Amino acid sequence: MANHKSALKRIRSNEAKRLRNKYQHKTTRNAIRILRNTEDKKEAEKMLPSVNGMIDKLAKRNIIHKNKAANLKSGLQVRVNAL
Repeated sequence: MANHKSALKRIRSNEAKRLRNKYQHKTTRNAIRILRNTEDKKEAEKMLPSVNGMIDKLAKRNIIHKNKAANLKSGLQVRVNAL
């Protein structure tokens, strides 16, 4: 158990950040899955900028690595172009 007041606060804030990161990451993964399963090119082109923005936010906040973000965005762009 933590011995300092600041350590107790750190435990609380870490848990809040963990839950927020988990929520944002899961939401982005679901959006990516929906985009990948879309068969309509216009719909996919409409969804792509928002999904790319979600991926960029995850990378900016170090929830995912910047190279993984670039890889995901590239793969999604290839998928949309192939439709």
